[in-house]
Amino acid sequence: MLICSVHAVSWADSLCLPCLSAPVSAGFPSPADDHLQNNLNLQDALIPRPAATFLMRVKGDSMEGCGIFSGDLLIVDRSLTPIDGAVVIAVLNGEFTVKQLRLSQKTILLAAANADYTPIVVKAGMEFQVWGVVTYVVHGLQV
Repeated sequence: MLICSVHAVSWADSLCLPCLSAPVSAGFPSPADDHLQNNLNLQDALIPRPAATFLMRVKGDSMEGCGIFSGDLLIVDRSLTPIDGAVVIAVLNGEFTVKQLRLSQKTILLAAANADYTPIVVKAGMEFQVWGVVTYVVHGLQV
């Protein structure tokens, strides 16, 4: 099971960084010297509802198939309604886990994005709650 620790976020200070208006090419290089735009506030760009947003650190490899790795920082919005296919933070029997929510008329399934893990079928009698919806993943690049 993938356990996460919760960190409350203080939004007293905002972080604004220079942003280029031109997209970066992942193919043929493009000069970007003339494309410096205004500053971009990361809080405004990534966190539209600060009062309902939390950061959680990932521990484990069950979600690597969708780009979530151990040590990554998740931005979680508790105000969003979870829908089928969303990556969510769930509380299952008193423990946090991050999984893809799969909903049907008959079942609730928490699916990993790693073939080494079997899906968790939420059954009657289990303590279960969708705690929030993951909106962004922050991770460093391995060099």
